[in-house]
Amino acid sequence: MTSTVPVLNVSSTSNDWRGVALSNFVLSPFVFDDMLFASIEGFIQGVKFREDDPRRARAFGLSGWDAKRLGDQADRSGAYWKGACLSYGSAQHHRLIEAAIRARIAQSPGLQAALLSTAGMTLVHDTGQPEAPTTSLPASVFCRILTDVRNELLEAQQRSETTNRG
Repeated sequence: MTSTVPVLNVSSTSNDWRGVALSNFVLSPFVFDDMLFASIEGFIQGVKFREDDPRRARAFGLSGWDAKRLGDQADRSGAYWKGACLSYGSAQHHRLIEAAIRARIAQSPGLQAALLSTAGMTLVHDTGQPEAPTTSLPASVFCRILTDVRNELLEAQQRSETTNRG
């Protein structure tokens, strides 16, 4: 007898509401470094523009395909944050995106609960299209971030339950 681990597709095209809610595309306002963003996708696309480019602020206020289409205008020469130009697609660029994803989840008890409810599931990101070689956030990195955050939330929940019992 083989057991299969359930899979959750974290994507705006997911057939599970949790996958949609946890996706980067969904409108889900959050604050990061004292700035307000409409979505993770808006953040990801906006940092592709230099800090003096008006499209940057516009991207930060968008979600979904609107943000993605605007970001497609960027030349991908770097990721710009706090006066620094990070190498596009580098580990440093991915850590910046991870920090934004973590901020979004930390600010939303609903997203935390949705992520916790996926315990025991394998998280994947499948949009039905091949992944572009120039993607800002590869699916493997995105799913690793969410899995790490979920594991940290589960550990905190277990510590809290242990403390409350003791």
